[in-house]
Amino acid sequence: MTDTSWKPDLSQNAGPKYLSLVRALREGVRRGDLAPGARLPTVRDLAWRLSVTPGTVARAYQIATQEGLLEAAVGRGTFVSTQSRRLGPTEPLYRQPLTDCDDDDGVVDLRSPQLPDVGQTEALKTAMSEAAENLGRQYLEYPGLRRDLFCREAVIEWFSGYTFEPMISADDLVLSHGGQNGINIVMQCCLRGDRPVVLCEEFAYPGFRHAARLNRAEVVPVALDDEGMVPAALDAACRRYGGQVVCVTPDAQNPTTVRMGAERRLAIAEVARRHDLQIIEDDCYTAPVSGLDSLRAIAPERTWHVTSLSKTISAGMRFGIVVAPEGMGEAGRLTAQHSFFGLPRPVTDIITRLFRSGDAMRLRRAAQEVMSRRLEILVDRFAGQEIGWQPGLSFIWLRLPLGWRASTFARVAEAEGVLLRSADEYILQDGAAPNAVRIALAGGVPEERFLRATGRLARILENPPGDLPI
Repeated sequence: MTDTSWKPDLSQNAGPKYLSLVRALREGVRRGDLAPGARLPTVRDLAWRLSVTPGTVARAYQIATQEGLLEAAVGRGTFVSTQSRRLGPTEPLYRQPLTDCDDDDGVVDLRSPQLPDVGQTEALKTAMSEAAENLGRQYLEYPGLRRDLFCREAVIEWFSGYTFEPMISADDLVLSHGGQNGINIVMQCCLRGDRPVVLCEEFAYPGFRHAARLNRAEVVPVALDDEGMVPAALDAACRRYGGQVVCVTPDAQNPTTVRMGAERRLAIAEVARRHDLQIIEDDCYTAPVSGLDSLRAIAPERTWHVTSLSKTISAGMRFGIVVAPEGMGEAGRLTAQHSFFGLPRPVTDIITRLFRSGDAMRLRRAAQEVMSRRLEILVDRFAGQEIGWQPGLSFIWLRLPLGWRASTFARVAEAEGVLLRSADEYILQDGAAPNAVRIALAGGVPEERFLRATGRLARILENPPGDLPI
Protein backbone atom coordinates (compact mmCIF):
# COMPACT_ATOMS: atom_id res chain seq x y z
CA MET A 1 0.00 0.00 0.00
CA THR A 2 1.32 3.46 -0.87
CA ASP A 3 0.87 6.57 1.20
CA THR A 4 -1.72 7.94 -1.25
CA SER A 5 -4.27 5.10 -1.36
CA TRP A 6 -5.97 5.01 2.05
CA LYS A 7 -9.28 6.82 2.46
CA PRO A 8 -11.43 5.43 5.28
CA ASP A 9 -15.20 5.84 5.42
CA LEU A 10 -16.02 7.73 8.62
CA SER A 11 -19.75 7.95 7.99
CA GLN A 12 -20.50 4.77 9.92
CA ASN A 13 -18.94 6.02 13.16
CA ALA A 14 -20.86 8.36 15.44
CA GLY A 15 -19.15 10.91 17.65
CA PRO A 16 -16.19 13.23 17.11
CA LYS A 17 -14.41 12.88 13.79
CA TYR A 18 -10.98 12.38 15.34
CA LEU A 19 -12.26 9.38 17.33
CA SER A 20 -13.92 7.99 14.20
CA LEU A 21 -10.58 8.22 12.45
CA VAL A 22 -8.82 6.47 15.34
CA ARG A 23 -11.36 3.63 15.10
CA ALA A 24 -10.78 3.44 11.34
CA LEU A 25 -7.03 3.19 11.90
CA ARG A 26 -7.51 0.36 14.39
CA GLU A 27 -9.84 -1.48 12.03
CA GLY A 28 -7.54 -0.93 9.05
CA VAL A 29 -4.61 -2.46 10.92
CA ARG A 30 -6.74 -5.33 12.21
CA ARG A 31 -8.05 -6.21 8.73
CA GLY A 32 -4.64 -5.83 7.10
CA ASP A 33 -5.59 -2.85 4.96
CA LEU A 34 -2.77 -0.97 6.68
CA ALA A 35 0.28 -3.22 6.62
CA PRO A 36 3.13 -2.91 9.14
CA GLY A 37 5.57 -0.28 7.91
CA ALA A 38 3.09 1.36 5.53
CA ARG A 39 3.40 5.12 5.35
CA LEU A 40 0.19 7.00 6.03
CA PRO A 41 -0.93 10.09 4.11
CA THR A 42 0.29 13.40 5.44
CA VAL A 43 -1.97 15.23 7.85
CA ARG A 44 -3.00 17.83 5.28
CA ASP A 45 -3.50 15.30 2.49
CA LEU A 46 -5.76 13.03 4.55
CA ALA A 47 -7.64 16.03 5.95
CA TRP A 48 -8.38 17.22 2.40
CA ARG A 49 -9.59 13.77 1.31
CA LEU A 50 -11.87 13.34 4.32
CA SER A 51 -13.09 16.96 4.34
CA VAL A 52 -11.98 17.47 7.94
CA THR A 53 -9.54 19.88 9.55
CA PRO A 54 -5.81 19.08 9.77
CA GLY A 55 -6.18 19.29 13.55
CA THR A 56 -8.64 16.38 13.46
CA VAL A 57 -6.17 14.16 11.60
CA ALA A 58 -3.22 15.27 13.75
CA ARG A 59 -5.12 14.45 16.93
CA ALA A 60 -6.13 11.01 15.64
CA TYR A 61 -2.53 10.26 14.60
CA GLN A 62 -1.31 11.35 18.05
CA ILE A 63 -3.74 9.04 19.85
CA ALA A 64 -2.91 6.10 17.58
CA THR A 65 0.80 6.73 18.13
CA GLN A 66 0.32 6.78 21.91
CA GLU A 67 -1.49 3.46 21.63
CA GLY A 68 1.46 1.96 19.73
CA LEU A 69 -0.59 1.57 16.56
CA LEU A 70 1.51 4.08 14.60
CA GLU A 71 5.10 5.31 14.67
CA ALA A 72 6.17 8.88 13.89
CA ALA A 73 9.56 9.49 12.28
CA VAL A 74 10.74 13.10 12.28
CA GLY A 75 11.13 14.35 8.71
CA ARG A 76 9.85 11.10 7.19
CA GLY A 77 6.19 10.87 8.17
CA THR A 78 3.83 8.59 10.08
CA PHE A 79 3.93 4.81 9.62
CA VAL A 80 1.98 1.77 10.76
CA SER A 81 3.97 0.27 13.61
CA THR A 82 6.22 -2.64 12.71
CA GLN A 83 6.30 -3.81 16.31
CA SER A 84 3.69 -6.27 17.51
CA ARG A 85 1.38 -4.43 19.89
CA ARG A 86 1.90 -5.57 23.45
CA LEU A 87 -0.62 -5.29 26.22
CA GLY A 88 -0.02 -3.16 29.29
CA PRO A 89 2.62 -0.52 30.07
CA THR A 90 5.84 -0.56 28.09
CA GLU A 91 8.21 1.09 30.57
CA PRO A 92 8.73 1.02 34.34
CA LEU A 93 7.42 3.91 36.40
CA TYR A 94 10.24 3.56 38.92
CA ARG A 95 13.77 2.28 38.48
CA GLN A 96 15.19 0.73 41.61
CA PRO A 97 18.24 2.65 42.89
CA LEU A 98 21.51 0.85 42.46
CA THR A 99 22.96 -0.54 45.67
CA ASP A 100 25.89 1.60 46.68
CA CYS A 101 29.20 -0.16 47.05
CA ASP A 102 31.66 0.46 49.87
CA ASP A 103 34.53 1.16 47.49
CA ASP A 104 35.26 4.45 45.81
CA ASP A 105 34.16 3.16 42.40
CA GLY A 106 30.55 2.56 43.43
CA VAL A 107 27.83 4.30 41.44
CA VAL A 108 25.86 7.01 43.28
CA ASP A 109 22.24 7.11 42.19
CA LEU A 110 20.75 10.63 42.24
CA ARG A 111 17.79 9.85 39.99
CA SER A 112 15.21 9.59 42.79
CA PRO A 113 15.33 10.79 46.40
CA GLN A 114 16.44 8.13 48.87
CA LEU A 115 15.44 8.41 52.51
CA PRO A 116 17.98 8.44 55.32
CA ASP A 117 17.25 6.08 58.19
CA VAL A 118 16.56 8.45 61.08
CA GLY A 119 14.86 5.78 63.17
CA GLN A 120 12.22 4.47 60.79
CA THR A 121 13.39 0.85 60.89
CA GLU A 122 13.27 0.71 64.70
CA ALA A 123 9.91 2.49 64.82
CA LEU A 124 8.50 0.09 62.23
CA LYS A 125 9.85 -2.93 64.14
CA THR A 126 8.13 -1.69 67.29
CA ALA A 127 4.85 -1.01 65.49
CA MET A 128 4.95 -4.41 63.79
CA SER A 129 5.64 -6.20 67.08
CA GLU A 130 2.78 -4.41 68.81
CA ALA A 131 0.45 -5.21 65.93
CA ALA A 132 1.48 -8.88 66.02
CA GLU A 133 0.68 -9.06 69.73
CA ASN A 134 -2.87 -7.91 69.03
CA LEU A 135 -3.77 -10.23 66.18
CA GLY A 136 -7.46 -11.03 66.09
CA ARG A 137 -10.24 -12.16 63.85
CA GLN A 138 -10.06 -8.88 61.92
CA TYR A 139 -6.96 -10.28 60.17
CA LEU A 140 -9.11 -13.05 58.67
CA GLU A 141 -11.71 -10.74 57.16
CA TYR A 142 -11.84 -8.50 54.11
CA PRO A 143 -11.19 -4.78 54.61
CA GLY A 144 -14.48 -2.89 54.67
CA LEU A 145 -15.49 0.68 53.95
CA ARG A 146 -15.55 1.52 57.67
CA ARG A 147 -12.90 -0.88 58.94
CA ASP A 148 -10.08 1.57 58.22
CA LEU A 149 -11.76 4.44 60.10
CA PHE A 150 -9.37 4.07 63.04
CA CYS A 151 -6.43 4.63 60.66
CA ARG A 152 -8.06 7.57 58.90
CA GLU A 153 -8.69 9.21 62.27
CA ALA A 154 -5.03 8.74 63.23
CA VAL A 155 -3.40 10.00 60.03
CA ILE A 156 -5.39 13.23 59.80
CA GLU A 157 -2.59 14.67 61.97
CA TRP A 158 -0.42 14.62 58.82
CA PHE A 159 -2.23 17.76 57.65
CA SER A 160 -1.45 19.84 60.72
CA GLY A 161 -0.60 23.34 59.52
CA TYR A 162 -2.36 23.02 56.16
CA THR A 163 -4.97 25.72 55.60
CA PHE A 164 -7.62 23.13 54.79
CA GLU A 165 -7.06 21.14 58.01
CA PRO A 166 -10.03 22.71 59.86
CA MET A 167 -12.27 21.87 56.88
CA ILE A 168 -11.68 18.10 56.80
CA SER A 169 -12.47 15.01 58.85
CA ALA A 170 -11.64 11.32 58.59
CA ASP A 171 -14.68 10.89 56.34
CA ASP A 172 -12.91 12.96 53.66
CA LEU A 173 -9.89 10.64 53.53
CA VAL A 174 -9.21 7.76 51.15
CA LEU A 175 -6.27 5.48 51.99
CA SER A 176 -4.13 4.20 49.13
CA HIS A 177 -1.07 2.11 48.31
CA GLY A 178 1.12 5.23 48.03
CA GLY A 179 0.74 8.42 46.03
CA GLN A 180 0.74 6.82 42.57
CA ASN A 181 -2.12 4.54 43.57
CA GLY A 182 -3.91 7.59 44.97
CA ILE A 183 -3.64 9.35 41.60
CA ASN A 184 -4.96 6.24 39.87
CA ILE A 185 -7.91 6.00 42.29
CA VAL A 186 -8.90 9.59 41.52
CA MET A 187 -8.74 9.01 37.77
CA GLN A 188 -10.73 5.80 38.06
CA CYS A 189 -13.35 7.68 40.05
CA CYS A 190 -13.58 10.78 37.84
CA LEU A 191 -12.84 9.82 34.23
CA ARG A 192 -15.70 8.77 32.00
CA GLY A 193 -16.41 8.19 28.34
CA ASP A 194 -14.60 6.39 25.56
CA ARG A 195 -11.58 8.69 25.41
CA PRO A 196 -11.42 11.04 28.41
CA VAL A 197 -8.91 13.87 28.60
CA VAL A 198 -6.41 14.54 31.39
CA LEU A 199 -4.55 17.86 31.40
CA CYS A 200 -1.19 18.15 33.12
CA GLU A 201 1.88 20.35 33.28
CA GLU A 202 3.93 20.23 30.07
CA PHE A 203 6.81 18.65 31.95
CA ALA A 204 5.83 16.89 35.12
CA TYR A 205 5.96 13.77 37.25
CA PRO A 206 5.69 10.87 34.74
CA GLY A 207 3.19 9.05 36.97
CA PHE A 208 0.46 11.45 35.85
CA ARG A 209 0.64 10.38 32.22
CA HIS A 210 1.13 6.70 33.06
CA ALA A 211 -1.98 6.69 35.27
CA ALA A 212 -3.95 8.52 32.59
CA ARG A 213 -2.98 6.03 29.91
CA LEU A 214 -3.85 3.08 32.14
CA ASN A 215 -7.29 4.65 32.33
CA ARG A 216 -7.51 5.03 28.52
CA ALA A 217 -7.24 8.81 28.74
CA GLU A 218 -5.66 11.22 26.30
CA VAL A 219 -2.97 13.35 27.97
CA VAL A 220 -2.81 17.03 26.99
CA PRO A 221 0.14 19.23 28.08
CA VAL A 222 -0.42 22.70 29.54
CA ALA A 223 2.30 25.37 29.43
CA LEU A 224 4.32 26.34 32.51
CA ASP A 225 6.02 29.57 33.54
CA ASP A 226 7.95 30.59 36.64
CA GLU A 227 4.83 30.10 38.79
CA GLY A 228 3.76 26.75 37.39
CA MET A 229 0.74 26.00 35.22
CA VAL A 230 -0.45 28.99 33.17
CA PRO A 231 -4.21 29.65 33.63
CA ALA A 232 -4.70 31.02 30.10
CA ALA A 233 -3.02 27.93 28.65
CA LEU A 234 -5.24 25.67 30.76
CA ASP A 235 -8.32 27.55 29.57
CA ALA A 236 -7.23 27.25 25.93
CA ALA A 237 -6.53 23.52 26.29
CA CYS A 238 -9.98 22.97 27.80
CA ARG A 239 -11.65 24.86 24.95
CA ARG A 240 -9.75 22.90 22.33
CA TYR A 241 -9.66 19.40 23.81
CA GLY A 242 -12.22 19.34 26.60
CA GLY A 243 -11.02 17.74 29.80
CA GLN A 244 -12.22 16.06 32.96
CA VAL A 245 -9.17 16.08 35.24
CA VAL A 246 -6.25 18.49 35.62
CA CYS A 247 -3.09 17.44 37.49
CA VAL A 248 -1.28 20.26 39.30
CA THR A 249 1.65 20.50 41.72
CA PRO A 250 1.28 23.94 43.36
CA ASP A 251 3.77 23.80 46.23
CA ALA A 252 6.80 22.10 44.68
CA GLN A 253 6.49 21.43 40.96
CA ASN A 254 8.34 18.30 39.92
CA PRO A 255 10.88 18.69 38.35
CA THR A 256 11.23 22.50 38.16
CA THR A 257 10.70 23.19 41.93
CA VAL A 258 8.58 26.30 41.21
CA ARG A 259 5.79 27.27 43.61
CA MET A 260 2.48 28.85 42.66
CA GLY A 261 1.65 32.19 44.21
CA ALA A 262 -1.70 32.93 45.83
CA GLU A 263 -3.22 34.71 42.81
CA ARG A 264 -2.12 31.95 40.43
CA ARG A 265 -3.85 29.34 42.60
CA LEU A 266 -7.07 31.33 42.54
CA ALA A 267 -6.84 31.64 38.76
CA ILE A 268 -6.29 27.90 38.25
CA ALA A 269 -9.29 27.16 40.48
CA GLU A 270 -11.41 29.62 38.49
CA VAL A 271 -10.55 27.90 35.19
CA ALA A 272 -11.30 24.50 36.74
CA ARG A 273 -14.74 25.72 37.82
CA ARG A 274 -15.44 27.27 34.43
CA HIS A 275 -14.78 23.96 32.66
CA ASP A 276 -15.98 21.66 35.47
CA LEU A 277 -12.56 20.03 35.92
CA GLN A 278 -11.67 17.79 38.84
CA ILE A 279 -8.28 18.81 40.26
CA ILE A 280 -5.57 16.39 41.37
CA GLU A 281 -3.31 18.38 43.70
CA ASP A 282 -0.06 16.46 44.08
CA ASP A 283 1.68 17.03 47.41
CA CYS A 284 3.73 13.83 47.55
CA TYR A 285 7.03 15.66 48.09
CA THR A 286 5.49 17.34 51.14
CA ALA A 287 7.79 20.35 51.16
CA PRO A 288 7.46 22.38 54.36
CA VAL A 289 4.02 23.96 54.60
CA SER A 290 4.12 27.25 52.70
CA GLY A 291 1.24 29.00 54.46
CA LEU A 292 -0.42 29.54 51.08
CA ASP A 293 -3.92 28.22 50.57
CA SER A 294 -3.89 24.78 49.02
CA LEU A 295 -6.21 24.16 46.08
CA ARG A 296 -8.15 21.87 48.43
CA ALA A 297 -8.88 24.98 50.53
CA ILE A 298 -9.62 27.22 47.53
CA ALA A 299 -11.78 24.76 45.58
CA PRO A 300 -12.90 22.15 48.12
CA GLU A 301 -15.77 21.02 45.92
CA ARG A 302 -13.46 19.62 43.20
CA THR A 303 -9.92 19.16 44.55
CA TRP A 304 -8.36 15.78 45.39
CA HIS A 305 -5.24 16.39 47.50
CA VAL A 306 -2.83 13.46 47.12
CA THR A 307 0.12 12.77 49.42
CA SER A 308 2.07 9.84 50.87
CA LEU A 309 4.68 8.81 53.43
CA SER A 310 7.15 7.74 50.74
CA LYS A 311 9.37 10.84 50.64
CA THR A 312 9.67 11.39 54.39
CA ILE A 313 9.07 8.16 56.34
CA SER A 314 8.92 4.97 54.28
CA ALA A 315 8.50 4.25 50.59
CA GLY A 316 8.35 0.51 51.26
CA MET A 317 5.17 0.69 53.34
CA ARG A 318 3.27 1.94 50.26
CA PHE A 319 0.92 4.18 52.21
CA GLY A 320 -0.79 7.22 50.74
CA ILE A 321 -3.64 9.54 51.64
CA VAL A 322 -6.13 11.24 49.35
CA VAL A 323 -8.18 14.12 50.75
CA ALA A 324 -11.31 13.92 48.63
CA PRO A 325 -13.51 16.89 47.67
CA GLU A 326 -16.39 17.74 49.97
CA GLY A 327 -18.89 14.90 50.01
CA MET A 328 -16.73 12.65 47.81
CA GLY A 329 -14.89 10.63 50.45
CA GLU A 330 -17.18 7.63 50.20
CA ALA A 331 -17.05 7.69 46.39
CA GLY A 332 -13.26 7.60 46.60
CA ARG A 333 -13.30 4.75 49.11
CA LEU A 334 -15.78 2.81 46.96
CA THR A 335 -13.46 3.26 43.97
CA ALA A 336 -10.55 1.94 46.04
CA GLN A 337 -12.65 -0.99 47.22
CA HIS A 338 -13.65 -1.87 43.66
CA SER A 339 -9.97 -1.80 42.70
CA PHE A 340 -8.29 -3.65 45.60
CA PHE A 341 -10.88 -4.05 48.44
CA GLY A 342 -8.86 -1.76 50.73
CA LEU A 343 -5.48 -1.62 52.44
CA PRO A 344 -4.35 -4.79 54.25
CA ARG A 345 -5.08 -4.76 57.97
CA PRO A 346 -1.37 -5.15 58.90
CA VAL A 347 -0.57 -1.93 57.02
CA THR A 348 -3.34 0.11 58.65
CA ASP A 349 -2.41 -1.25 62.09
CA ILE A 350 1.28 -0.40 61.69
CA ILE A 351 0.61 3.09 60.30
CA THR A 352 -1.91 3.85 63.05
CA ARG A 353 0.63 2.91 65.72
CA LEU A 354 3.26 5.13 64.10
CA PHE A 355 0.92 8.11 64.32
CA ARG A 356 -0.55 7.44 67.77
CA SER A 357 2.92 7.01 69.25
CA GLY A 358 4.07 10.33 67.80
CA ASP A 359 6.76 8.57 65.77
CA ALA A 360 5.33 9.53 62.37
CA MET A 361 5.59 13.29 62.81
CA ARG A 362 8.92 13.01 64.67
CA LEU A 363 10.44 10.91 61.88
CA ARG A 364 9.06 13.27 59.24
CA ARG A 365 10.84 16.22 60.86
CA ALA A 366 14.07 14.28 61.40
CA ALA A 367 14.22 13.09 57.78
CA GLN A 368 13.60 16.61 56.51
CA GLU A 369 16.46 17.91 58.67
CA VAL A 370 18.92 15.41 57.16
CA MET A 371 17.71 16.11 53.64
CA SER A 372 17.99 19.85 54.27
CA ARG A 373 21.70 19.41 55.05
CA ARG A 374 22.15 17.49 51.80
CA LEU A 375 20.29 20.25 49.97
CA GLU A 376 22.74 22.83 51.35
CA ILE A 377 25.59 20.76 49.90
CA LEU A 378 23.97 20.73 46.46
CA VAL A 379 23.17 24.44 46.48
CA ASP A 380 26.75 25.26 47.53
CA ARG A 381 28.18 22.95 44.87
CA PHE A 382 26.31 24.75 42.10
CA ALA A 383 26.61 28.30 43.39
CA GLY A 384 26.73 30.61 40.40
CA GLN A 385 24.72 28.21 38.23
CA GLU A 386 21.04 28.63 37.40
CA ILE A 387 19.28 26.24 39.77
CA GLY A 388 15.76 25.83 41.07
CA TRP A 389 15.33 24.67 44.66
CA GLN A 390 13.22 25.08 47.77
CA PRO A 391 14.09 24.66 51.44
CA GLY A 392 13.12 21.16 52.53
CA LEU A 393 12.69 19.81 49.00
CA SER A 394 14.63 16.66 48.10
CA PHE A 395 15.85 17.60 44.60
CA ILE A 396 17.15 20.56 42.61
CA TRP A 397 16.60 21.59 38.99
CA LEU A 398 19.87 22.50 37.26
CA ARG A 399 19.58 24.54 34.07
CA LEU A 400 22.65 23.75 32.05
CA PRO A 401 24.95 26.46 30.70
CA LEU A 402 25.80 26.99 27.04
CA GLY A 403 27.85 24.10 25.74
CA TRP A 404 25.82 21.32 27.32
CA ARG A 405 22.79 19.29 26.31
CA ALA A 406 20.84 17.56 29.07
CA SER A 407 21.12 14.08 27.55
CA THR A 408 24.88 14.51 27.02
CA PHE A 409 25.42 15.77 30.56
CA ALA A 410 23.50 12.79 31.99
CA ARG A 411 25.53 10.39 29.84
CA VAL A 412 28.88 11.90 30.88
CA ALA A 413 27.79 11.90 34.54
CA GLU A 414 26.87 8.22 34.28
CA ALA A 415 30.31 7.45 32.87
CA GLU A 416 31.72 9.17 35.98
CA GLY A 417 29.57 7.03 38.28
CA VAL A 418 26.69 9.44 38.98
CA LEU A 419 23.14 8.79 37.79
CA LEU A 420 20.61 11.61 37.39
CA ARG A 421 17.53 12.46 35.31
CA SER A 422 17.53 14.65 32.22
CA ALA A 423 14.59 16.91 31.42
CA ASP A 424 13.31 14.73 28.59
CA GLU A 425 12.15 12.13 31.13
CA TYR A 426 9.49 14.59 32.32
CA ILE A 427 8.01 15.79 29.03
CA LEU A 428 4.94 14.46 27.27
CA GLN A 429 5.34 12.73 23.93
CA ASP A 430 6.72 15.09 21.26
CA GLY A 431 7.12 17.93 23.76
CA ALA A 432 10.13 20.24 23.81
CA ALA A 433 12.43 19.57 26.76
CA PRO A 434 14.28 22.40 28.51
CA ASN A 435 18.04 22.07 28.72
CA ALA A 436 18.15 20.94 32.34
CA VAL A 437 18.61 17.98 34.67
CA ARG A 438 17.06 17.01 37.99
CA ILE A 439 19.45 15.99 40.77
CA ALA A 440 17.89 14.21 43.75
CA LEU A 441 19.17 13.94 47.31
CA ALA A 442 20.53 10.52 48.21
CA GLY A 443 19.78 10.42 51.92
CA GLY A 444 20.79 6.77 52.15
CA VAL A 445 24.30 7.41 50.82
CA PRO A 446 27.06 8.28 53.32
CA GLU A 447 27.75 12.00 53.28
CA GLU A 448 31.35 11.60 52.08
CA ARG A 449 30.20 9.62 49.04
CA PHE A 450 27.51 12.21 48.36
CA LEU A 451 30.11 14.99 48.55
CA ARG A 452 32.39 13.20 46.10
CA ALA A 453 29.53 12.54 43.68
CA THR A 454 28.35 16.15 43.67
CA GLY A 455 31.96 17.29 43.29
CA ARG A 456 32.23 15.15 40.16
CA LEU A 457 29.08 16.76 38.75
CA ALA A 458 30.43 20.25 39.40
CA ARG A 459 33.70 19.42 37.62
CA ILE A 460 31.85 17.89 34.66
CA LEU A 461 29.69 21.00 34.37
CA GLU A 462 32.76 23.21 34.03
CA ASN A 463 34.17 21.15 31.16
CA PRO A 464 31.64 20.82 28.33
CA PRO A 465 32.65 18.58 25.43
CA GLY A 466 34.37 20.49 22.67
CA ASP A 467 32.62 18.67 19.82
CA LEU A 468 29.06 19.56 20.90
CA PRO A 469 27.27 21.74 18.30
CA ILE A 470 25.98 24.95 19.86
